[in-house]
Amino acid sequence: MSSALLNAGFAPLPNLAEPKWWTGTPALPPELFTIDGHEFRVDGAPLEPSKELTERMQKTFNDVGLVHVINTGLDKLQSMRLIATQVLKTQRDYEGGANPRKSLEANVYEVGAPLEAWLHYHHEMAYIGSSTTMLGFLCHKMPSEGGYTFVSDNIQATNAILATPFGQKLKDLGICYHRNLTDRREFVGVPEIGVYNHWQQSMMTEDPDEAIAEARKRGLDAEWGHNGLLKTRYTVSAFEYFPQLDKNLLYSSMADDSAWFDTWPLVQHLPVDERPLKMTFGDGSEMTYDEKQQFLDVYDDYGIPIEWKVGDVALICNYRFAHGRPAVHVKEGEDRELGVLIGDAFDRLQTFNDKW
Repeated sequence: MSSALLNAGFAPLPNLAEPKWWTGTPALPPELFTIDGHEFRVDGAPLEPSKELTERMQKTFNDVGLVHVINTGLDKLQSMRLIATQVLKTQRDYEGGANPRKSLEANVYEVGAPLEAWLHYHHEMAYIGSSTTMLGFLCHKMPSEGGYTFVSDNIQATNAILATPFGQKLKDLGICYHRNLTDRREFVGVPEIGVYNHWQQSMMTEDPDEAIAEARKRGLDAEWGHNGLLKTRYTVSAFEYFPQLDKNLLYSSMADDSAWFDTWPLVQHLPVDERPLKMTFGDGSEMTYDEKQQFLDVYDDYGIPIEWKVGDVALICNYRFAHGRPAVHVKEGEDRELGVLIGDAFDRLQTFNDKW
């Protein structure tokens, strides 16, 4: 926490334990999902799309749900995007999203989070009715130490959570996502303390009526609160049916709770009930501290590091894997920048009783 916040009388809150991210051993062998770009480069030139590369990437993605292309020789986002779109063929805008993402280049978004905040494992856009099937990541800048993304094998995590009383409670009650989006107009000329995302940026409009309509189009209950606050609520299963495996998979995590802000500058000081995100069981009842910790741990137990180097391209199935990262601390003159591609949209089906 910054000295300015401490001096203002804010004190750190008791938080959940920091995620471990993995056990130290990858939950899946990297050779199952890693493709060496050297095999497909011509005379040492930077990697370009080819029929052979596309077939290898597509098969790996179909079989595993995760592809990591290394040794590409690329350093430009659009060149990396061309490789990613051999599999991620249809992209969507980041409308209705929680994170304050900005566009780096055409169809390429930034991660949308401060480097010093850890990002809990999560499934992208699980908190709205129109989610996304997959994500692409493009490694543009990377510090000399750290900066890795982690993914968690959601098939193993699903089996593990369902074997617990907490998992059965999630199955029976579902969850409710509570989001409070601030009004950008309330912060003109003043520090954005306590701000995570403005409704104008999330809903991609400056018009309040259009914002409400956009929220409801995404399956959210939405209403206006004080000071222009857009309050949305979404009650849904904690799991989602995945057609390819014909199975219900875990599709929620502590990333959509107030715990997301435990290390988030200018927000972490807020009491839990005043933070921009909160998650409860679907009937409105609160999760206990131990239940929340169990929710964190089940993803950590099946974590896998993606050890980025500039030029790397990764594709992640949003059903079969959750993703996140620890805090990143860069040295002077260094930076970390990943371009993000949002895959095709799908309307959430939730679960089927005979697919557990």
